[in-house]
Amino acid sequence: MTETDPLPDRPAPDNPQGKLVLLRHGETDWSRTGRHTGRTDIPLTPHGEALASAAGELVRGYDFRLVLSSPLERARRTAELAGLHADIDPLLVEWDYGGYEGRTTKDIRAELGYNWTAFEHGVIRGETPGETVEEVAARAPRGC
Repeated sequence: MTETDPLPDRPAPDNPQGKLVLLRHGETDWSRTGRHTGRTDIPLTPHGEALASAAGELVRGYDFRLVLSSPLERARRTAELAGLHADIDPLLVEWDYGGYEGRTTKDIRAELGYNWTAFEHGVIRGETPGETVEEVAARAPRGC
């Protein structure tokens, strides 16, 4: 381990062996137009369904020990079209963007007047309370 590289040279003895494969959901109307899509349950577009099916070709032949999905339709449908039999885990639900849900980064930055990112600056309350990046990170490992 060096000062500029915080990762150890070898995994800890209790680290599981194997690979982690993340498959993002296919295109939705909102993702296509750059809108932040957290908890709003937007379905896949026809193009998104085609992309999800094609993603199945990329993971065919993997011997997955565990497949998990967010409970939202776009994630469940992507797994289904990719040929994966996913268990639904409510802790893996997407980030709650609060008042920035459905808005583009460009529009949010224009309103705020600075180079906003959800990771650095967070979100505001809206119809839902929103989540900090720390809250998202804290619930993610519990779902795995």
